[in-house]
Amino acid sequence: MGGFFGVAARQDCVFDLFFGIDYHSHLGTRRGGMAVYGKDGFNRAIHNIENSPFRTKFNKDMQTMDGIMGIGCISDYEPQPLIIRSHHGTYALTTVGKINNVDSLVQRLFDTGHAHFLEMSGGEINATELVAALINQKENLIEGMHYAQEVIDGSISLLLMNKAGIYAARDKYGRTPIAVGKKEEGFCFSFESFAYKNLGYTDYKELGPGEIAVITDQNCVTLLNPNEDMKICTFLWVYYGFPASSYEGISVERMRNACGAKMAQRDSVEADYVAGVPDSGIGSAVGYSNASGIPYGRPFIKYTPTWMRSFMPTIQTKRNLIAKMKLLTVEDLIKDKRLVLIDDSIVRGTQLRETAEYLFEIGAKELHIRPACPPIMYGCKYLNFSRSSSEMDLITRRVITRLENGNVTDEILEEYANPETEKYAQMVEEIRKEMGFTTLQFCRLDDMMDATGLERNKLCTYCWNGKE
Repeated sequence: MGGFFGVAARQDCVFDLFFGIDYHSHLGTRRGGMAVYGKDGFNRAIHNIENSPFRTKFNKDMQTMDGIMGIGCISDYEPQPLIIRSHHGTYALTTVGKINNVDSLVQRLFDTGHAHFLEMSGGEINATELVAALINQKENLIEGMHYAQEVIDGSISLLLMNKAGIYAARDKYGRTPIAVGKKEEGFCFSFESFAYKNLGYTDYKELGPGEIAVITDQNCVTLLNPNEDMKICTFLWVYYGFPASSYEGISVERMRNACGAKMAQRDSVEADYVAGVPDSGIGSAVGYSNASGIPYGRPFIKYTPTWMRSFMPTIQTKRNLIAKMKLLTVEDLIKDKRLVLIDDSIVRGTQLRETAEYLFEIGAKELHIRPACPPIMYGCKYLNFSRSSSEMDLITRRVITRLENGNVTDEILEEYANPETEKYAQMVEEIRKEMGFTTLQFCRLDDMMDATGLERNKLCTYCWNGKE
């Protein structure tokens, strides 16, 4: 998916920028970037982080760059930040989101006289370059950022830095977050609010949906007021977010604990241990254990010295292998044991099926799988949370297509998404048999939404029920 960080300070900002970006490493796997502005103007560095983490790749840049303002990112695909020269002057730009109507937007720009776009190695247009071109259609930056958000189908949040300050624009429905931190020396923008805490910043505010604000070393000013409607991504709490993260005032760990507790309240399984698949399944497992009275155990230990979440190859088969290599088993907590195993979700099913097979090989007696979110029915339209190129990569869609002999409509999918229906129960049982679990029970959508503590109409649930 990706994340970003920006800082405006009275003195050199590179230390804060470097570590603020590094704290977003759990959100992206492909590229990192830093851009600073100082007495010598703009300076930028972009590196591939597929085979080495951000901190290693950028340590040398951190030693040589200097500036009083800077923005940077962890990106799951396109190289950024970009340095743009236009009638607005020179600025640096980084974005997080997904643009579904790239072709129509490009054609619109060509029709109005835009000359060209540079293609990336895969033949696609850099989404951040496209956003810059949209911003440049308007007479000032604020109008341009607002215009880009209005015409993009999908979502976009961005940081833009020029010599006057750093501007942030949160997606118009707030699908992704932007927090503002403050300390005596300046202000920062961050996708993850925890990223600035150890750097001495305190919480100042969170931008609302569609809000545009600017920071300098002196202050933070709202330039466009937020919208009332919000559809923040619920998967932020379920999967993306680091346990110390907080969105809309609700911490990831608190939400996961509540989610696990709600799962336990609907369950009656007997087991020796409750365990979470590291890292994103642990919080829900703790909540489940506390509510059920079943002891919490750690049959999986994540090998953290070298296998970090962001340090993953792009080829799916290799990702599956490394996902397995990162987890070490404690065999005496597995052999002859009945385990409740909680993972954040089941997407393709490949990794969890292989995990189950391995646990049974070690000697697990029973394996009761409890995903901490409902069955995923749709590929996300708003964030690049999966590398799947087709919804048929989803195990739910493969099973439903098989059960319905290929005749799958939105109406049929709605039935399968409803946990009260016979079709839902049939789908879950087919997934259980295909995966080889003893039992399988997903978290319900209503319980998961309630666990966030937010009003349900403020949460995006598209990947589970197709509703925008």
